[in-house]
Amino acid sequence: MEIEKEFDPAFTMMTANLSPGEQIKVEPGAMVAQSNGMEMKTGMGSGGGFGGFMKSMVRSLVGGESFFVNTYTAGPTGGWISLAPSAPGDINTFDLAPGESFFMQGGAYMASEVNVEVSTKFQGAKSLFSREGAFFLRAEAIDVPGKVFYTSYGAMKEIEVTPDKPIKIDNGHVVAFTEGLSYNISKVKGLGSFMFGGEGFTLDFQGSGKVWIQTRNISSLATQLMPFLPSSSQ
Repeated sequence: MEIEKEFDPAFTMMTANLSPGEQIKVEPGAMVAQSNGMEMKTGMGSGGGFGGFMKSMVRSLVGGESFFVNTYTAGPTGGWISLAPSAPGDINTFDLAPGESFFMQGGAYMASEVNVEVSTKFQGAKSLFSREGAFFLRAEAIDVPGKVFYTSYGAMKEIEVTPDKPIKIDNGHVVAFTEGLSYNISKVKGLGSFMFGGEGFTLDFQGSGKVWIQTRNISSLATQLMPFLPSSSQ
């Protein structure tokens, strides 16, 4: 699968060029355009059977993703499909080794190769009181290597974390991180900062790995827009 990106980092569109019979799983609504001869089938996002049904349900209810995903298959001469996120932002690719996990914020998953399974990971009890989601998405390659494609709101920046260089990130700006990292959820010190300073919970990463942050926070945007929304009539 060859990948091309255009218009990054603010309005990125990704095109996947597929060999004959090659497949890609795509979140509903992410497809922009495709070549003739591409076949699409819709199914549960986490496989079949009762276990797949429950995983898809949890992924949909708490992970910010769709219950169903669309699988596109290239025809006998190959094909291409262009994808883009719903919010203005960037698209990154992460190559998973067999059995390796990769973690993303809810709503960041856009597409993957068919052998990549996506489930959910609870952030912890403290996250229930934050403005952001309480669950991360976990992508894992089954049996063979696989690619996962994830998106941000705004541009993305990659940061290396080492045991002697931990990092503290606002929960709403975390996009993704590798499995070599662990984190704690902490509240910004001071009641005034928490209530009036526009800051809340942070994720404090430690260990060895990489974390990706986004330059914009969609929850902050929603807060800014709220005063301009029409109120319901009494």
